[in-house]
Amino acid sequence: MTIPSPQPCHAERFEGAAPVLDPLAEVRSEQDPATDVYLTGPVFLDIIFTGLDSAPVRGTETWARGMGSSPGGIANMATALARLGLRTSLAAAFGDDMYGEYCWESLSRGEGIDLSLSRTVRGWHSPVTVSMAYEGERTMVSHGHEAPPPEEPPECPPPARACVSLLVPGRQEEWIAVAAGRGSRIFADVGWDDTGRWDPADLADLQYCEGFLPNAEEAMRYTRTDCPRAAARALAEKVPLAVVTMGAQGAYAVDSGTGESAEVPAIAVEALDPTGAGDVFVAGFVTGTLAGWPLADRLAFAGLTAALSVQEFGGSLSAPGWVEIAAWWQHVRSFDDQSPATLRRYAFLDGILPAACRPWPLRRAVPTLGFRRS
Repeated sequence: MTIPSPQPCHAERFEGAAPVLDPLAEVRSEQDPATDVYLTGPVFLDIIFTGLDSAPVRGTETWARGMGSSPGGIANMATALARLGLRTSLAAAFGDDMYGEYCWESLSRGEGIDLSLSRTVRGWHSPVTVSMAYEGERTMVSHGHEAPPPEEPPECPPPARACVSLLVPGRQEEWIAVAAGRGSRIFADVGWDDTGRWDPADLADLQYCEGFLPNAEEAMRYTRTDCPRAAARALAEKVPLAVVTMGAQGAYAVDSGTGESAEVPAIAVEALDPTGAGDVFVAGFVTGTLAGWPLADRLAFAGLTAALSVQEFGGSLSAPGWVEIAAWWQHVRSFDDQSPATLRRYAFLDGILPAACRPWPLRRAVPTLGFRRS
């Protein structure tokens, strides 16, 4: 399906400010944990160059038409969750350099993410990734060193409705089992296996997970299949909910508990920068799952948030909030050329969204490392 390309901007948030919308309002109770979603992992400073017509050529200088800077790594998903109104807790190491200070303030004060379980490491510089976006793809160069272990072992994950983990081939994370034992719903993604083994045994932590959300290539390699849908069905034998993203083809999911499957086509947009789109998809799907939405609605919502994100700079900088989503839906309904199927597919938003409070198109976020406050 094709829809008008939005120009999202991000509503300003300050420490202690209430989100525009709480998607879990109808399911909350006094007995609920204070944290909706817990995450842990490395935070990078992302520097993103966009507007490149092709890959840089050796021995030449290439000028990019656009540039953005923002916290990256696990910060992409943490920001996406927070902008959707979920109470997000992040445990990460931050360098004591200016990059680390900028990332900490952006996440804590700018996005309202709880960093009480995070730490600043003296003498350790922040990891950095430079991402170059062209031809709808991206090439990245990263530099950094693993943070030294804390002097005292970290506390166990806090009680939380859900946790999101990035599975690392060949490594099990003790905290995942602890969190699952406390009743947290665990959702997992996985990175590329540089070893080339693609050994299903490396996914041992799936035994503690409710949902697994790899992309098509990863899913097919781990399941030894040649079809994303077959891969999803195979993964559903290992985890209750398997979701496989298929790029321009959309996403396919199998719920082994109910026997239900769903497929939603992708939204056709002009991509400025795909950095962090997968993280935004996971955040959208987790939000819908915790809110109790039907499976197809969760897939559609996740795909929509990812589609909005690729039309902006960077990972965390591009994650949409409810204001952007509401403005997009209001704008789409005003076009007479939208297919009835498209309008029906996203009609569930009518019962969720706040009224769009800003005219279309929205101004873009300022993609800089940050200006000094006067």
